[in-house]
Amino acid sequence: MITHPTRVNICECWARDGLQNQREVVPTGKKVEMIDRFTDLGFRKIEVTSFSNPKVVKQFADCMELLKRIKRKPGVSYVGLVPNMRGMDRLLEAQREGFGVDEVIVIISASEIHQKTNVGKNHPDSLADLGPIIAKALTARMKVIGCVGTAFGCPIAGDVPLAKVVELSAWYKKEGADTIMLGDTTGMANPVQVKRTLAELFEKVPGIPYIAHFHDTRGVGLANTLAAWEMGVDLHDSSLGGIGGQPATDKAAYHVGFTGNACTEDLVAMFEEMGVATGIDVDPMLRVAREAEQVVGGPSRSQVLRSGRVRHEPVEYKEAGDG
Repeated sequence: MITHPTRVNICECWARDGLQNQREVVPTGKKVEMIDRFTDLGFRKIEVTSFSNPKVVKQFADCMELLKRIKRKPGVSYVGLVPNMRGMDRLLEAQREGFGVDEVIVIISASEIHQKTNVGKNHPDSLADLGPIIAKALTARMKVIGCVGTAFGCPIAGDVPLAKVVELSAWYKKEGADTIMLGDTTGMANPVQVKRTLAELFEKVPGIPYIAHFHDTRGVGLANTLAAWEMGVDLHDSSLGGIGGQPATDKAAYHVGFTGNACTEDLVAMFEEMGVATGIDVDPMLRVAREAEQVVGGPSRSQVLRSGRVRHEPVEYKEAGDG
């Protein structure tokens, strides 16, 4: 019997998955301010940066400086993406100097053509690269999040076999990953598919927590998150303002339309209305969300930010022209 979690842990991805899609590089100080605000809001997990090649993904050229400057709070897990061994070595340098991360994300796409497009390598070669990275992270006492990208469909190849998602998840578990992230890279999932995928994984790759990471490309990011919650998943990713997607590089876009994450403001408000604890106070979060709009120079995709929280008490209403 599936038990619906009464509390969820939402990872705020704005500073990593969110900003990687922004072509304008956000000043380090602004990033630090926002990450510190996320800490103060009560997020227990925050994606803070990526150790991608700074010449390719310029947004994260400041990863070392940022990690030195953010405010740390006990009980909060600060997360960084490590795409390759060179990035891992830079992270270990930071770790030795006392300003690393608590968890690392490593990624492989379930779609091999998507993996080749992203990193220029096939599945066997990519797995051969990731194995030593995971081992180094675990040796350094960092937790490992093994992400299966394009887990629900590929913008290039179309449908992705569920068997491949199971295979890669099993590989991550064997290598010692602490959690497995199911990445809906360009928002191709639907709630029925989400439940079917999780049911298969619970049966064939049990005993490891799964993270639901949905994008809102087709407007069902929250619906898919809710479906994962209904299956018992209590770890969820989202981004303030719903920003994020394919990293801003010189590569051609492999998607059409919006590709940002499920929106944090709407996700937190939804769970709180349902009586599911997030540990995050909605009103201060909305104030920070307005700051985030100024930082990225564009409007949030949040419905709650525009419409406000649900009212449960009566308010005075006047017809137009009344007094």
